[in-house]
Amino acid sequence: MKKILFIAFLIISLGTSTYAQGFVKEKQIIKSTILNKEVHYSIYLPSDYYSSDRAYPVTYLLHGYGDADDGWIQFGEINRLADDAIKTGKIPPMLIVTPDGFTSFYINAADGNLNYEDFFIKELIPHIEKTYKVKAEKRFRGIAGLSMGGYGSLLYALKYPNLFAASAPLSAAVWSDNDVINMNESMFNRLFSTSMGSNLKGKDRLTNAWINNSPLAIIEKKTKEELSAVKYWIDCGDDDFLTIGNAQLHIALTSKNVPHEFRMRDGAHNWTYWRTGIIDALSFIGDSFHQK
Repeated sequence: MKKILFIAFLIISLGTSTYAQGFVKEKQIIKSTILNKEVHYSIYLPSDYYSSDRAYPVTYLLHGYGDADDGWIQFGEINRLADDAIKTGKIPPMLIVTPDGFTSFYINAADGNLNYEDFFIKELIPHIEKTYKVKAEKRFRGIAGLSMGGYGSLLYALKYPNLFAASAPLSAAVWSDNDVINMNESMFNRLFSTSMGSNLKGKDRLTNAWINNSPLAIIEKKTKEELSAVKYWIDCGDDDFLTIGNAQLHIALTSKNVPHEFRMRDGAHNWTYWRTGIIDALSFIGDSFHQK
């Protein structure tokens, strides 16, 4: 009987030991000179990070409006999902960085008081690549996000194609010029008063800050060759209030014959949708890390 119990214990122990869990470091701090304050970020490290001598690809995963750096961990369960996906080979081992983007929309504010885009490009990426074992090359760097973060991940890929191999926005906050012109005043001021300017109405909202940071406007100006420098995965639920903007994004890329993946699944603007879509997005990014 003791022998049977010992064997059963051994089997259970072996089974649990093969399930390797990655490491999560929440609320890490970078002291930003550009923003003149401390900025938090959380980071997921693969299970073999501390035991191997290798460097890893990295994906920057951006949160939505009103959330923080730990949102993807607390609500998105990204550490558990990444553990499972790495274990099954669906995604390669990678670092996942989730910075606090406040309500900045990840751009430089129109009034110059919060130059988040400059911080991200000039301070955050260099900090991550200096602090962690990261392959500091475009071909090993991806970016993704949800809602406001989907917008940010899309915008950075469009504006800095030399930095990112792939971009995977989920439920990206994309609006056309007409959408912004006709947006009700309270919603416009709540979302864009800091980043675009406050108390603007109608066509006055189409400021340089808006035009220079509109994904649809940027796509219109760029050539197929320029746009094809980054691989794009676009995913939005069919019941999402941002469905039309994401469909317009798909049409804009298609009209220029830019290769990309577009998914519209059953779902809305919520964590249930994003949790079921993020690993496919990371798998797409992971595929871009491989040499063809």
